[in-house]
Amino acid sequence: MKYLNKNTVFSVVLFLMLFNGCSADKNKVLSDENSVLSFIVSADPRDYAMPEYQTSQYFLGTCEAIKEAGEGAFMVSVGDIDPPQYVYSTVKKVLGQDYPWYPVVGNHEAETPEEMTWLRELSNKDLPNILRKGPKNGEETTYSADYKNTHIVVLNEYYDGITDTGSNGDIGDSLYNWLKNDLEQNRKPFIFVFGHEPIISIPDYENGGHRHRGDNLDAHPKNNHRFQQLLKKHHVTAYFCGHTHRVSYTKINGLWQFDAGHCRGLGDTGAPSSFLKVFVDDQSCQIQIYRDDAKGGAYHLRKTVTLN
Repeated sequence: MKYLNKNTVFSVVLFLMLFNGCSADKNKVLSDENSVLSFIVSADPRDYAMPEYQTSQYFLGTCEAIKEAGEGAFMVSVGDIDPPQYVYSTVKKVLGQDYPWYPVVGNHEAETPEEMTWLRELSNKDLPNILRKGPKNGEETTYSADYKNTHIVVLNEYYDGITDTGSNGDIGDSLYNWLKNDLEQNRKPFIFVFGHEPIISIPDYENGGHRHRGDNLDAHPKNNHRFQQLLKKHHVTAYFCGHTHRVSYTKINGLWQFDAGHCRGLGDTGAPSSFLKVFVDDQSCQIQIYRDDAKGGAYHLRKTVTLN
């Protein structure tokens, strides 16, 4: 049997690290202790935060794992959070009454009038640090905020310029123009944009599962391309989404997209339940991917991706 020499082994390890988006020498490992800011991204807990599912095998367990990993400054949930009042109360119960939770409208909320009413009311009373509210008739469900050296933008992709529930998932003219204006005014070096639907659906990075192919923002190709180009022009650090229930990360024409999967625990065994933890320092950004065992068990750090 032939053995690889030390130089060959080092070259293979270096290649694998670079292939996975991580740098061996140029980027330090970020943590709460040595970063400027950290925060959580979760997706699609729908139904599994309700009272009958308040056990560690469902969304409650996700929140418990987030607390153990370090909850950071806030959480953004990128849609399909219905009923949102139960997601909100679970987050507050586990992570603290003062912990900021930023909801993103998903397709299930957009089609449920009472849930949209609840989200609008939440926006008017319990969303801290809001810098700019959304465009006309979408003021409560699209917004931006600043935290330290970071600018965050939450988009309601179901806003059509007339109502905040009129689109089937698109970046139409009114939403695009609002986003363009917001990004032009930003002076923070790190920018994260959040929406429910992917620019394009990517298979789960572990099990290859693939959902919602062709019916995301890419169902509107011209608007989708215009959206990508705007984010690239303004050097957006990453775009976060959900909708597919599958975790993925990729560069799309030079723009990082992270799909946060789902945090339903046993509510969806098609892929392990998940959440992302984002770190930024003065010059770099890292994303940690946490997942359970797809059987409602404990969450573990599965991967760290350094953005470059």
